[in-house]
Amino acid sequence: MELPREYNAAVDLVGRNSGRGSKAAFIDDVGTCTYAQLAERVDRAASALLSLGIKREERVAIAMLDSCDWPALFLGAIKAGIVPVALNTLLTPSDYEYQLKDSRSRAVFVSEPLLKNFAGLKCPDLEHVVSNVKEFISSGAPKAEAAPTLRDDMCFWLYSSGSTGAPKGTVHLHSHLILTAELYAKGVLGMRESDVIFSAAKLFFAYGLGNSMTFPMAVGATAVLMAERPTPDAVFKRLTEKKPTLFFGVP
Repeated sequence: MELPREYNAAVDLVGRNSGRGSKAAFIDDVGTCTYAQLAERVDRAASALLSLGIKREERVAIAMLDSCDWPALFLGAIKAGIVPVALNTLLTPSDYEYQLKDSRSRAVFVSEPLLKNFAGLKCPDLEHVVSNVKEFISSGAPKAEAAPTLRDDMCFWLYSSGSTGAPKGTVHLHSHLILTAELYAKGVLGMRESDVIFSAAKLFFAYGLGNSMTFPMAVGATAVLMAERPTPDAVFKRLTEKKPTLFFGVP
């Protein structure tokens, strides 16, 4: 698969679903976000991030439970040329301080139940801690211009588990998201537009990010998101209520 040199991953993933405006892109614990609503919220997130004075290739961290706000903010940052850093929601305050300092994140977006883990952190580059993410996204303008990024530009970071020492910030490029979708989701799994996908692995994992966001968006499918931890009871509830056609367990 050959991508154009001038390429923005968020523009591609959102734009390829422009004809599916009324279809559900994500279903979370409180409601549904259609592809049309997602496109507007991605633009609003991009505008709101730029209004904070955050510049291209600067980092912002996301420590949020899975909901429709997560992909809107993540893709909004990418559209603006800002680099989102997806943080594990099960870390300790010292872990968060290390990763925020290491990534030099200018802002961190935190779900309310996790906010206590970010009190009193000493991170010299961190200027904004945002807990009302839905309100923050809504504050942005409904249209945003995409940053003129390239396929080999830095797109997002994920941190390793730290099993061999301190966690490492792994840099992913704009081309990586769609290539994994084309080669694995389409080529191996045969994922289709009619599928409903549920992943026990969360969005902050590379595996969950593909399962719950990149893969379904690449084909125009629907993803079910769950904020709570994937206990057997919680997973069984989603499988029986949402009836996904594809289920990804924890590897």
